[in-house]
Amino acid sequence: MCPLKNRKSPRAKWWDYTNPAAYFVTICTKDRSPILGEIINGKMHHSHSGIIANILWYEIKNHFRNVELDEYVIMPNHVHGIIIIKPTMETDNMVGTGRNDIVVGTGHALSLQPPPPPPNLSTIIGSYKSAVTKHCNRLGLPSGWQSRYHDVIIRTEIDYQRIKKYIITNPENLDTDELA
Repeated sequence: MCPLKNRKSPRAKWWDYTNPAAYFVTICTKDRSPILGEIINGKMHHSHSGIIANILWYEIKNHFRNVELDEYVIMPNHVHGIIIIKPTMETDNMVGTGRNDIVVGTGHALSLQPPPPPPNLSTIIGSYKSAVTKHCNRLGLPSGWQSRYHDVIIRTEIDYQRIKKYIITNPENLDTDELA
């Protein structure tokens, strides 16, 4: 039996990760190996793998129409970032019926097929990790991620600003970063 099957999910059971919200995510490299670069004098210097991770993080918003990105940083062995899942037109106009939700009040002709469901946070992170790995492997560069990621649902503006500051100053505070 696979030992991962019995592992408890770190996701909040009471939360739907397709919900519009801001999420602080941390993604670590496999074995926390410093394959994404190094910190020199408090500044992050990306390796080739880190450059790919940086470019593809920025690309997330181009692949998911209801996603915005805020502050992020690629560190030697992890990535911190804020991902914002916005409401979609489909979710703005959904009416829960208890069985299948229906779309109302759009004022436009509707397709007979339901819109695709909004992506959840795990889908977004999985796509990112997969894309970075694929591009690095094609170029013969080191890559690899831990199978999971850490997330925090950001609930207040005070928390949002505190997390942004943490991300911005992360390269300068490498000595106090528990992931380093």
